This record gives sequence, C-alpha cells and structure tokens, in this order.
Amino acid sequence: MRDFLVKWLPRLAVLVFLPAMAVVSWGELSTTAAAAEANFWDKGLHFIAYFGLAGILCVALKGDRRALTATLLVALFGGVLEILQGFVGRDPDIFDEIANILGAATGAGTGWFALWLVRPKTLAARMGN
Repeated sequence: MRDFLVKWLPRLAVLVFLPAMAVVSWGELSTTAAAAEANFWDKGLHFIAYFGLAGILCVALKGDRRALTATLLVALFGGVLEILQGFVGRDPDIFDEIANILGAATGAGTGWFALWLVRPKTLAARMGN
C-alpha cells in the first residue's frame, strides 16, 4: 500500500492542482463569492484555500527543494489576487494575504509530513527496526 501511495499520490496531486488553482482564483475574484463570505469567516476561507494549494503542490513535487519555492509562489499568487480584487469591485485586504501566507506555510508543512509518513522504510526506521 505504501508503495502505491508513494507512486500515485504525486501524480494525483499534479492532476488536482490546476483545477484547485482555478477554483481559488474564481473564489478570490468573483463578486458572487463575496456574498458567501458574509456567512463564513473570510480569513478561514483564505487559510483553507492556500493550505490546500500548497499541500497539493508539495506532494506533486515530492517534497523536494522546489516545493519551498512553489510555496512562496503560491503565497505570492495570493497577493496578486488580492491586488486584482481592487479591479473587480472587491476590497483587497492585507489580513487576507496574511491568512494566505499562513495557510500556504501550514499546507506545505503538512504535505512534507504526509510524504515523510508514506516514504518507504520511514516507519521501520522510526520504530527502531
């Protein structure tokens, strides 16, 4: 089972990343999504969205050094979308970007941890076998 996860989890993450990016972009720039934010804590939505993007990207890149750069780019992407919100009739918010950054960092950390758990021989080494 672990070999299956090591082989297919990054491939699945690659397939899921672009649709996830599209959904986050739509949510950030859509004026109809702004009405939904009134019913849910806005900063939580930002955190969850960027947590997911960075976690998916970290797994897709198999947790190597490129994943750190990709996490920074995801956070930067969030900043660009915040700026673009000013052009579509929504208000940019620095606290939304802070939630984006915290979500991206936490998502990447969780992605690295998940990869560490499924890597071959990792469990045996941790158990002392």
